[in-house]
Amino acid sequence: MELTYAVQNQLSYGSVKNAAGNFLKASLESVSEAAAGAAKNMPADFRVSITNAPGKDAYPISSFTWLLIPAQFPDAKKAAAMKGFLQWMLTEGQKMAPSLDYAPLPEAVVAKVTEQIAEIK
Repeated sequence: MELTYAVQNQLSYGSVKNAAGNFLKASLESVSEAAAGAAKNMPADFRVSITNAPGKDAYPISSFTWLLIPAQFPDAKKAAAMKGFLQWMLTEGQKMAPSLDYAPLPEAVVAKVTEQIAEIK
């Protein structure tokens, strides 16, 4: 189950040993730390696993939530709307993530996604 479900339903959960040998409980910070470790070598198509990510504070059972967005839209208005929505997600929307029990994306990941948004036609 995802961290959000456990937190919102007040379920107890234990610590898990990460790649650095530290036992950590899942938290917004430890999941963001796992994502930050993947940003350095993240390919342009974003296909990367953050499971068992390096870092002493990285929670080992972490994952991104993915969106599949077409690179081209037949309707320019729909393309502009999608780009606007994605940009909102990475700015104002990102600020809402912790209050919804989701880990915010690290700045390096936001920068890579922002570059790809500009490529949508």
